Amino acid sequence: MAKIELNVDGKAHSIDADPDMPLLYALRDDLGLRNPKFGCGLAQCGACTVLVNGEPVRSCVTPVDSLAGAKVTTLAGIQTDGKPHKVQQAFIDEQVPQCGYCLNGWIMNTVSLLEKTAKPTDAQIREALTGLKCRCGAHVAMLRAIKRAAQA
Repeated sequence: MAKIELNVDGKAHSIDADPDMPLLYALRDDLGLRNPKFGCGLAQCGACTVLVNGEPVRSCVTPVDSLAGAKVTTLAGIQTDGKPHKVQQAFIDEQVPQCGYCLNGWIMNTVSLLEKTAKPTDAQIREALTGLKCRCGAHVAMLRAIKRAAQA
């Protein structure tokens, strides 16, 4: 066990944990955050995605000790003054959620994409979303929402 310092959603946290413990477990079990989900545990589905210094990272395979000095942002951390981020709002406006389990990964990857590329092409959108899995078939609505967010 070691004392691990984390900066999550702009707040400093200190936890006692095995340095090799996945960030996902620290976020959910130690910090009580429910936004990143446990999906596959193998970094293949994206349900556990968070941003680390603005880059999408699969938290289920990222050891907590690798995050010294990093800024971790969860889905809850992209809101401003309790208002949804423009990507979240676009997903609401397009009525994307069906089961909603995978949305965390899709939204966090989209936020990162739009931070780097304000008006992405279809190819850039597809590339940014590579590897994300959705089993309920909301892909078409998600793409509409991503394009809506890019226009906002």
